Amino acid sequence: MQTPTSRFETRAVHAGMDGVRELGSHVPPLDLSTTNPLPSVELGGLSYEELAGGQDLGADRSAVYQRLWQPGVARFESALAELEGAEGAVAFASGMAALSALLIASASAGRPHIVAVRPLYGGTDHVLDTGLLGTEVTWATVHEVAAAIRPETGLVVVETPANPTLELVDLAVLARAAGTVTLLVDNTFATPVLQRPLEHGASLVLHSATKYLGGHGDVMGGVIAGDAEWVGRLRRVRALTGGLLHPFAAYLLHRGLRTLPVRVRAQQATAGELAERLAAHPAVAAVHYPGLPGQDPAGLIGRQQSGPGAIIALDLAGGFSAAQRFVEACELVTHAVSLGGVDSLVQHPASLTHRPVAGEAKPAAGVVRLSIGLEHVDDLADDLLRALDAASFADGDASREPVVLAGARD
Repeated sequence: MQTPTSRFETRAVHAGMDGVRELGSHVPPLDLSTTNPLPSVELGGLSYEELAGGQDLGADRSAVYQRLWQPGVARFESALAELEGAEGAVAFASGMAALSALLIASASAGRPHIVAVRPLYGGTDHVLDTGLLGTEVTWATVHEVAAAIRPETGLVVVETPANPTLELVDLAVLARAAGTVTLLVDNTFATPVLQRPLEHGASLVLHSATKYLGGHGDVMGGVIAGDAEWVGRLRRVRALTGGLLHPFAAYLLHRGLRTLPVRVRAQQATAGELAERLAAHPAVAAVHYPGLPGQDPAGLIGRQQSGPGAIIALDLAGGFSAAQRFVEACELVTHAVSLGGVDSLVQHPASLTHRPVAGEAKPAAGVVRLSIGLEHVDDLADDLLRALDAASFADGDASREPVVLAGARD
């Protein structure tokens, strides 16, 4: 049986499973009910009021309606919170739905100003830059954060390792700079297997659960973990705006957590070997991977992050034309957005996930991002090295400037 001192792997298997045996099940049951019986008019109304206000389900209450509370979603939230060392978590239909709820909560509380550290996932960058949800952003380096904070600042936002070029941020330094302002860390690339931001001063942890937490490319979701106050605020926004996670998605994400340590560590081992092999190819100007020498100057691997992860970014010497030839020449590795699944993926961020990002923050034209899966390292190396050979042919457009795409910010 799981105990508070159980190792991470044990907790990953058993987190969120409380009460399942008592239901006569070995795995969590899948409840698809959209509505639930009410014990009485009085208790039904009280249940609705409490859940819509962000409270958890009371012992003698009804769950009322799937938008307000759902048992499978609650199990996944409990499991993720335990793995991140948080008081609670709130799950949403996607990572962007989770971020949107957070921005709405901050703006509605009179704190519409956000300080953000680039690079970030392109969708995060875009929604902040547009101010679509009533927020205003100041872009800052880690060392500029303290000076950028205003009385109306509600959040400091960072992603580490960063998407797509894997820069690492010292969270203890950033937490000191943020002071009393809520520090949100996107932990999608590292997962709680490799990094737990709350242990280093962060206030909230965000995951695109679609990626490593699900791990098989077949479920979409997002989740934010943090303290009880933030959990209540986010539940209220979710109840009012309806960005809920579907019960079957919650079932798959909870199942994904149970194999998360095994998958992440195996993918990381392959990524480390591939990073070294790919760096030797003449078509590669630089490999961005925190496990390579010189790419962790602050010594964060082993101190903040237990390993470098399973994402690699290549900067190709031939610029955009070489990047285009490379991704289109891959056969075993699929040319597709997303990451963190059991199969390896490659994409060109400036054309896809970072397409709407402002020119000054867009990834360079020659950068491609690899998400390393569970295939054999030699098979992946054969495919990627052959694709790099293809990228070396014909000079074409060797521009190393960011790709500027017409209409990208419409």
